[in-house]
Parts: sequence; structure tokens; C-alpha cells
Amino acid sequence: MDAFWKQIIWQQFGATVDMLENAMRACPDKLWSDPSKKPEWVSRDVVGFWYLVFHTLFWLDYYLSESEEGFAPPAPFTLDEFDPVGLLPERPYTKEELLRYLEHDRRKCRARIAGLTEEGARARRKFFGSAEGTFAELLLYNMRHVQHHTAQLNLMLRRETDSAPNWVGRTPISLR
Repeated sequence: MDAFWKQIIWQQFGATVDMLENAMRACPDKLWSDPSKKPEWVSRDVVGFWYLVFHTLFWLDYYLSESEEGFAPPAPFTLDEFDPVGLLPERPYTKEELLRYLEHDRRKCRARIAGLTEEGARARRKFFGSAEGTFAELLLYNMRHVQHHTAQLNLMLRRETDSAPNWVGRTPISLR
């Protein structure tokens, strides 16, 4: 695949990951979680800031994988996110744990884009749920998913702290 396109894709996908990181770092402890409470659904699809971050990172990791077979997130994370009834982790994940997961995902994303070939970009993929298409399409789908949830996190920050991180136009991190 042409280096020009790989660089553009990385600059934008990397910026998306940077914006997620900025939202995580901007989150005050009181909004992140209450570690004394077991996670529970507050209302449909709402657990808390930390869970939205975890959900975003888990699916980013998953969709960057070669296939469903053999996918496993790094410890201490599990495959419970696949559970159709919404099985939650036993405890809220800490900001430090999820920042490590973000770095794992950033490295994986950068490596997948850097190593992308024309054949690999056109390869068909089907993942758990509704994600299906070429790897190139799923890469953009994945980027949109991360940006969607990052916007939700920024909205939560704006509501609770009257502040949210700025837009990142492109990542400063090199593809190589």
C-alpha cells in the first residue's frame, strides 16, 4: 500500500487515539469511578466514564486483530465484553490500567497501518456482531467508533467539569 495513504490514515487514526487519551487524562477521580462500588448498569448502556473508556479500548483492540480466533486482551482484561447480556467487570478499572491498554492499542494500530499492504487492505473480514467488510473499511469503522465514544466522554467532562480537551488535528507520533 502506498506510504502516502498509510501516513494519512495513521495521522488521523493516531489523532483519534490521542483525543481518547486526552479525555482520560482530563477526567477527575470523582468522575472516573467509585472504587468502593461494584460496577452496575445505572441505566441502559450507562455504567460510568471508566467503563466507556474500557469498552472503546476493548473494541479498538479487537477490530485491529487479524481475526476473532486467538484474540485476547492484555491482563487484567477479559473477554466478558463479548457477553450478550452485558456482563460487567468485577471492579472498575483504574485510569493507569486503561492508559496502559491505550498504549497497547496505539502500538497495535500503528503497526497494523505501517504493515498494511494493498492485498491486506482489500481482505474481507467478519467479526463478532455486525462488523463486516474489507480491512480498510473496518479500520475506518473502528476509527469512527473510537471518535464516537471520545465525543461522549468529552460531553461527560463538559457537563461535570465545564471543560473538555481540545481537538487534535493529527497525531505528532510518527508512523515509523
